Amino acid sequence: MDETSQKNHLKAYGITYWTLEKQYKASWLLNYRGGSFLLPDVSEIRRECQIRGVSFEVLSDAEANQILAEIASPSQNMETVILEKAPKVAVYTPKGKQPWDDAVTLVLTYAEIPYKEIYDEEVLSDQLILYDWLHLHHEDFTGQYGKFYGVYRNMPWYIEQKKDAENLAQKLGYNKVSQEKLAVAKKIRDFVIGGGFMFAMCSATDSFDIALSAEGVDICEAMFDGDGSDANYQSKIDYTRSFAFKDFILERRPEKYEFSNIDMTEKRTVPFEKDYFTLMEFSAKWDIIPSMLCQNHTQLVKGFMGQSTAFDKVLIKSNVLVMGECQVNGEARYIHSQKGKGFFTFYGGHDPEDYQHKVGDEPTVLDLHPNSPGYRLILNNILFPAAKKKHQKT
Repeated sequence: MDETSQKNHLKAYGITYWTLEKQYKASWLLNYRGGSFLLPDVSEIRRECQIRGVSFEVLSDAEANQILAEIASPSQNMETVILEKAPKVAVYTPKGKQPWDDAVTLVLTYAEIPYKEIYDEEVLSDQLILYDWLHLHHEDFTGQYGKFYGVYRNMPWYIEQKKDAENLAQKLGYNKVSQEKLAVAKKIRDFVIGGGFMFAMCSATDSFDIALSAEGVDICEAMFDGDGSDANYQSKIDYTRSFAFKDFILERRPEKYEFSNIDMTEKRTVPFEKDYFTLMEFSAKWDIIPSMLCQNHTQLVKGFMGQSTAFDKVLIKSNVLVMGECQVNGEARYIHSQKGKGFFTFYGGHDPEDYQHKVGDEPTVLDLHPNSPGYRLILNNILFPAAKKKHQKT
């Protein structure tokens, strides 16, 4: 999985997932040649690699044992992690989503990793217990329809999506979309606390935290929910309810395409040619989880925009780990933490291979980006729940 040897990094994750599905053993060699996978040498795995265009090398038992011994050496910042089972993957996404909506469904499909699409009805009927891993679609959990009002309120697709959301909320027994979305966010919160893994990108990151922190407070203006917002609602925000962010200020203007000051999009002064972020380096033997989530063939990943492009580091809670940051202006791009028995990762930006994806643009063709470092980070998160849990050293 290093930079020079692997023809298709993304499909290599799919091969590893497929191997686990077939009940074979697999190991993830953290920090060894870009985070390589050690799989059994059987004919069907070789054949599958050849069919999917994934590079592999055949090792003798002696060679494999020598590599494992090297990795185990205390002098090496490497570790072997056993992968036990293929995680059950769910993607939270509305029916009839548009092609520009979701980088995760694009890369899961490309890597041939199976997933189920679920939405509010499934979440509210407690179907999250069927899954190990949940991705949150480019979503607005605050009931403000993505803050698209200012530019797109007269577009047919916006009018239709607003109507669909209102009809669904009514069907599920809620008077307002904001109330229904809060109920969904709380179910997802409970899924994580109970031991699930949640991965969110773009606006699903900050809008999720904002919705939880605004429970019982009306932050929606009349064009969103039919009545005005609560007076002085900023003072009623409860930051203890949120996962990752603290002390943020909400954006009150309904025409403004922004939820709060968490997002760095309008505060950035990063020129395109310098828009990269750096993955942090962790101790593979002690900090196994962030090491897994940062496996890559490069530490420098090119940046990409989104409604929520990056996170203001000042507004990130102290228990949340920054795993990737843009050092030009110190913004966080990739963060992770534990919540209860589970974990969550927030990844800023919309599409790792489309710098400034616009509504209506064609979807990214991943055949053109089989070695994308930005998409590898998504797939690291997919395989993370497959890892055998080790007892924490004390």
